[in-house]
Amino acid sequence: MVGATTAPVAGPKRYVFLLIPGFSMLGFTCALEALTLANRHSGGRRFYTWKLVSADGGPAAAWNGVTVQGDDGLCELKRDDTLVVCAGEDVAAGSTKPVLAWLRRETRKGLSFGSLSSGAYTLALAGLIAGKRISTHWEYKTALVEALPRVSIEDKIFSVDGRVFSCAGGASSMDLMLHLIHEDYGKEISDWVAEQMVYTAPRDHSQSQRIPVQDRTGLRDRKLALAVEVMRNNVEEPLGPDEVAEAVGVSTRQLERLFAKHLGTSPGKYYLSLRLERARQVLRQTELSVAEVSVLCGFVSPSHFSRRYKAAFGVTPGKEAGGRKLLWAAEGGG
Repeated sequence: MVGATTAPVAGPKRYVFLLIPGFSMLGFTCALEALTLANRHSGGRRFYTWKLVSADGGPAAAWNGVTVQGDDGLCELKRDDTLVVCAGEDVAAGSTKPVLAWLRRETRKGLSFGSLSSGAYTLALAGLIAGKRISTHWEYKTALVEALPRVSIEDKIFSVDGRVFSCAGGASSMDLMLHLIHEDYGKEISDWVAEQMVYTAPRDHSQSQRIPVQDRTGLRDRKLALAVEVMRNNVEEPLGPDEVAEAVGVSTRQLERLFAKHLGTSPGKYYLSLRLERARQVLRQTELSVAEVSVLCGFVSPSHFSRRYKAAFGVTPGKEAGGRKLLWAAEGGG
């Protein structure tokens, strides 16, 4: 079972990758390369085999336009297979009823399964991860939280919950696969694969997806970095400057001086920019109305939200929502 410490298996284990159109090429390649390199470890022994599956058995296009030819369509799987849903942008369009039905049928056999990037949404539509701890790319997290209230979405590079695994995609696919290789065949082989990938510092599941504020901004002031994190964690009900200052243990005036010195702005303006950026993500990724988004991001009224939004981005939130490419379908549920 995925996530449990097990004795090395005889192998080879087979991975089946379901390619949803718009999938992340980086995440898929990192996962597949880890398995490929594992097979080079012991000369002639094959630890893994794999199969690429698409909805119709034909080529599937990644988000960058590169197409990958599938080996088969929605075929019958074996109980000891491991199924991986690879997705990315516009995942809803590829999460069709035949795909969801196939996922339900095959996972009932008891096989281990998981997702890369937004593939967690496809699994949720199929009703396979309710009550599970899941990771997805941070850019999709806000939309998933709103659309899938029964799924616990972690801010981690990958998650393993029983026989279900998931990761944020991108380079985190390497971390997830190294973890799974370790579980299957032991530390020596997983370390060897990491070195072959010139990945000298593999991360465990406890790692956050995003670069810490101090590293991302070049800040070395711990109090300022903490203030920014407090703001990020309180978007729906914004705190006042005095409340933020109290939370980080400085005076309001000290907080203002820190923001002016290191970021060239005031705490209020910086906080507003965080809330507007969150609003833009939600507008682009969900079907929530402008009024709902204004409440979600802590604005007193939709009209106030619209004025602030247009001043920041040059377009009204209504127009932003009208031109969005929806990631999440209305049908199904988590």
